[in-house]
Amino acid sequence: MQIYDIKEMKSYPYAERDKNIFYKCKEFKTRIIELPSGGKMPSCEMASYVIFYVITGTAEVSVNYEKAAIKEGQCLIAEPGTLSMETQGGVKIIGIQIEKVSG
Repeated sequence: MQIYDIKEMKSYPYAERDKNIFYKCKEFKTRIIELPSGGKMPSCEMASYVIFYVITGTAEVSVNYEKAAIKEGQCLIAEPGTLSMETQGGVKIIGIQIEKVSG
């Protein structure tokens, strides 16, 4: 068992996003995503499901070019596909990437 203080956790810019992974196992990996006011996460292709939980702030998330606004306390579950994110006032999110299970 491990406990993390998410609100106090330091985050790194998108270019160093691998440093934001704070837990990883073969089934999933968990990272902090923090964007400043006016910040954007560029489009990326995800082969797995991703769960986003907003810790603070708001963001507009695009999943396969369908947009949705999420705010503090909300959770979005995205199917595999093209994802992007932007924020006007800043946002801090937990992102949980579920590894694809081969069957």
